[in-house]
Amino acid sequence: MAVWNPWHGCHKKSAGCLNCYMFRRDSLYDKNSEIIKKTKDFDLGIKKRRDGSYFIESGENVYICMTSDFFIEEADQWRNQIWEIVRIRQDLHFTIITKRIERFHDCIPKDWCDGYDNVTIICTCENQATTDERLPILLELPIKHKEIIHEPMLENINIEKYLQSNQIKGVTCGGESGSNARECHYEWILNTREQCRIYQIPFYFKQTGANFVKDGKKYTIPRTEQMRQARKANINLNY
Repeated sequence: MAVWNPWHGCHKKSAGCLNCYMFRRDSLYDKNSEIIKKTKDFDLGIKKRRDGSYFIESGENVYICMTSDFFIEEADQWRNQIWEIVRIRQDLHFTIITKRIERFHDCIPKDWCDGYDNVTIICTCENQATTDERLPILLELPIKHKEIIHEPMLENINIEKYLQSNQIKGVTCGGESGSNARECHYEWILNTREQCRIYQIPFYFKQTGANFVKDGKKYTIPRTEQMRQARKANINLNY
C-alpha cells in the first residue's frame, strides 16, 4: 500500500471529524488544518528516480488524499491534473476515501463514463445518520468499485439494505484513536460483520480504537496496539 497526498488540509464535516487525526497532528506543529494547499508530493504518482523508474512501483494500491478529502471544493482547480496521472498509471490501483460523495459529479473527469477500472471510491459513514445520507447517493453513482468504511465507528449501524444492491465490494470498520477517542463497541463490529457475511461481502476490522468496549468491559488500548488487536480478533471475511 502507498499513500499519495497531493494536497493537505480539510474542513470538519460531520460527527466523525470531531477528533480528526490530521487536525491533531497539525496542532503539534501549530499548523492551520483549515488551509488547503498543494504539497511537495503533488506529482508523486508520476515522479521518477534517477534510473527512470517510478517512485510508486507498479502493482501498488495507492490511497489518495489521506490528509484531506479528494472531493473538497478548494481542490477543484487541481483535481484534473491528478486524474490525468491516474489515467497514465494504469499499472496502479487508486483508492479514494470521501465524506463528500455528494460532490462526485462535480469532481470527475470528462471521460469517466461508468468509472475507471483502476479506481475504488470508499464512502465513509460513522453513524446511521451519515450512512442513510451518503449511501443512497453512492449507489446511484457510476463507479466500478464501491466500498464502505465505518471509521470512526460511533454506534451500531445497519447497512443491510445497501448491501442488497450487490454493488458494495467491501466494508471496513475501525474505532477512533487519540486521547479523546470515543468508544467503539465490539458488538457493533460483529453486527456489521454478520451483515457482510449474509451477503458475502468482504469485511475488514481495521483497528480497535483507543477506547474499546467488549463484553461490557472498557479497554484502553495504546495506538501501537490498536491494529494488532484487531488482527488478533481474526474476524475478517474474504470472498
